[in-house]
Amino acid sequence: MQMYVSKEFKFDAAHNLVEYHGKCESLHGHTYRLRVSLKGSPGADGMILDFGILKRIVKEEVLTKLDHGYLNDVVPQSSTENLSLWIWERLEPKLQGENYRLDEIVLWETETSFVTLRADG
Repeated sequence: MQMYVSKEFKFDAAHNLVEYHGKCESLHGHTYRLRVSLKGSPGADGMILDFGILKRIVKEEVLTKLDHGYLNDVVPQSSTENLSLWIWERLEPKLQGENYRLDEIVLWETETSFVTLRADG
């Protein structure tokens, strides 16, 4: 049996795709949705990781840097794929414990378009 803990977040940001030729090369914005999932087993406290701790880490490492910002200042070619990789690199070292690890992030650019990034193995 495998157990996962997930939390979702939203943030608003502007960007343009400088290496893309189409409507997304112009400055525009999105309300992004981010799901962060940990894989693990409950510890002595009965939890994989307290939701409040997960929220604090995601806020400090990701949301404070992206929300209401210009994404190209953080990720020059700010596609959803590249943003997902940047988010993973920020969260993965912070979301590892004796009984859990970061397993998946899903980043929605729109209600119907998203990228899923999973841990290897």
